[in-house]
Amino acid sequence: MPHASPADYHTQAATLKRLRFLSRLLDKFIAVPGTPIAVGLDPIIGFIPVGGDILGLLLSTYIIIEAAKLGIPKKILRKMIVNIIIDSLVGSIPVLGDIFDFAWTANEYNIRLIEEHVKFPR
Repeated sequence: MPHASPADYHTQAATLKRLRFLSRLLDKFIAVPGTPIAVGLDPIIGFIPVGGDILGLLLSTYIIIEAAKLGIPKKILRKMIVNIIIDSLVGSIPVLGDIFDFAWTANEYNIRLIEEHVKFPR
């Protein structure tokens, strides 16, 4: 990424902070006591027939839209899109999809892709 002005850097950092929070909320917001396991809202809202999966897809798509605004290259954006397609397609399968949603954290993977590109520390 080209050198950014201090104002651009601040804007990018604020955007990434917001996206990290959304990703954590969707993928790993609630810790399971006594375990290293955490779950987010994505698998929980996935239990809502049809609407839950669509809401999860929309929230995940927002992360990709913001990544595009940050100037993330199309190659990385395509990887991010594949992650949410896998999440949405498999996640929409009754029961199996709900189990899959607990393990497949597409939003977390996508945030890592953004961080690797912009080189912001976690």
